[in-house]
Order: sequence, then C-alpha cells, then structure tokens
Amino acid sequence: MYKYFFRLVFKRLDPEQAHHLAFRWIRLAARVPVLRTFLAAALAPRYKELRTEALGLRMHGPFGLAAGFDKNAVGIDGMAMLGFDHVEIGTVTGEPQPGNPKQRLFRLVKDRALINRMGFNNDGSLRVAARLASRTPVFKPVVGVNIGKTKVVPEEEAVADYVKSAERLAPYADYLVVNVSSPNTPGLRNLQATEALRPLLSAVREAADRTASARRVPLLVKIAPDLADEDVDAVADLAVELGLDGIIATNTTIAREGLGLKSDPTLVKETGGLSGAPLKNRSLEVLRRLYARVGDRITLVGVGGIENAEDAWQRILAGATLVQGYSAFIYEGPFWGRAIHKGLAARLATSPYATLADAVGADVRKTV
Repeated sequence: MYKYFFRLVFKRLDPEQAHHLAFRWIRLAARVPVLRTFLAAALAPRYKELRTEALGLRMHGPFGLAAGFDKNAVGIDGMAMLGFDHVEIGTVTGEPQPGNPKQRLFRLVKDRALINRMGFNNDGSLRVAARLASRTPVFKPVVGVNIGKTKVVPEEEAVADYVKSAERLAPYADYLVVNVSSPNTPGLRNLQATEALRPLLSAVREAADRTASARRVPLLVKIAPDLADEDVDAVADLAVELGLDGIIATNTTIAREGLGLKSDPTLVKETGGLSGAPLKNRSLEVLRRLYARVGDRITLVGVGGIENAEDAWQRILAGATLVQGYSAFIYEGPFWGRAIHKGLAARLATSPYATLADAVGADVRKTV
C-alpha cells in the first residue's frame, strides 16, 4: 500500500518537502499514547534472538536509523516506534547553519537511490544538546550523536569545532560519531587522512571523557566508500591504535561511473553524495576489508545500500555487529523495520549460528 501512496503523493512532491511532511506525521503519531502503542506493536515487534550487545550497550536488535534523517533530535521516539533499534541523530555542527541552497535533495527512483548536498543543515550543538537534555523518552532506543564540522570554520580550526560539539553533546549521547566523510562540506574529507584524523579523534575522546565523566561514551568514526583500500587499512589501524570503539562504513559516495545508474542523466550529474542501492557493493567491500583488518577488536557498523533483510544479513556475515539504513526507508515506508527484523530472525534460524553474535564476520573468517 505504501508504494502506491509513494507514487501518488510523495513522488509528486519535492523530496525535501516530502521528507518534512512524512517526518511531521511520524512525530505526531508518537505523541498520541494509544496510537503510538498500537503502531509500535505492529511495526516494531521484538525478537529475542536478535537482541544485540554492542559498544557496551544493549539493544533489541542490530538495525538502526542512519544519521541524516533526524538531524536535530526532534523525532527519536517516532523512529523507535517504527522499529529502529538505535537512532543516530545529526549530523550536528558546532554552530547552527542553514545548509546549502535548495534544491539539494534528489530521488533516483529507478536506482532506488538519493543524491543529497544538504550541507549539514542543523540547529547547532547547543540547541540540540538542550533538546536531548530535556527529552522525556517514551521509547528508549540507543541514541547516537553524529558530529561534523561547521562549514565556515577553516580546516585548521576543525579540531576545536568538533571538541565544542563533543563537550556539549557527549553527556546525552549513548555513543558519539565523528563524521569526516560527507562530501558536502568543503575540505571535510581531508580530515580522513590519518595525520589529520589522529589529533581530531584524540581531542574528541578527551572532550567526551571530560564532560561525561560518570561513564565512558563510545566513540566511532564514519568513513567514505571512496577511500582507497590502503586508506581504509590506515583508518582501521589508527582506530585500533587509539582504542576507538567503532567504525561506521560507509557514508555516501561521490562516484557515478561504474554503478550502472539508470536514472535521468541530468539527475545523475547532480553534485552531492549518492546513497541507496548503487552503494551496496562498495560499502560491503569496505566492511569486509575492515573486519579482515580489525576482527573483533572494535565494533563495525554496516550502512550503505541496505534495502532488505538479506542485505542486512550479508553485512553481519561480513563483520557488522550493527547495521543502519536510511535511503531505502524512503522507498519502503513504515513497514521496513518490521520486514528487516522478521527476515533477520528467519535467516538466523536457518543458519548454522546459535546467536547473531556468532554470525558476525563469519564469511570473512572463512577466507582468512
């Protein structure tokens, strides 16, 4: 039914306008006690066999919402109501910013993909921190906070900008993510180079420890699929060296060639990060490479091109303890989370693995 609704309503709207409309409905539904209870029962059934422990946290399952959907922490309960076991908010920057000029979000329907050049539009870390501090949760998913660089901050001052956000947000984050991989902030991806990444991650770690002293907030880094293999290896080695808690693989891609894109060439040529189904293979390759390098020493989160339970299962076998999605949600609708959980439970039941944790990295271990 949702697919017909998508064609009749959402497809006719500007993608960003459709996003705001749908998100508003989700948030409104989550505020109505009886309705949200009914929807959660229908859309977010629990499977005991999918219970997951990662980053020192317990979750109902491994499937979460990737950063970018709820940039300002305004709809966490609504997304949990739809079946996301963890919700990653952001990307949040040190200062508020409007993002890039519109139109900045494009649907590639034939490719089940999106192109965005949003530019980290958000309310800024001070306001988002206040919102998280005042939140009275109805549902209690794990909440990750993804932080990035303010656009007007020069590259040489990036560390201080990230530290500002970490100091404000770490006390309210179940885990913290350093985003150095969006293609839509000039110079941001330069921070993925290990000589720049080492001092950045060290400073954010210190800031989180200083401001959330009662507990250790797990720290992860999110990388691009466009990194060369040797750079993926370098980030993996650095993460182990610094005692990082995890790596999220991967963000959107600036690549267009070799992806077999079928959409209107005019759309394909739009600048920005491409997400969705075309990213599937490269994201999986990066994940497999990371797991072969780090094994079980740090937590890997698989994201990029996950459309269904089989995609999620393949990420787990490739080394992901957690998986995330976003783009496919636009095309699949509110029953997506339910389908992912049901499909994962079915695959685990017919697999040779007693638990989901046993399946993590199983395919890679066979080849090592």
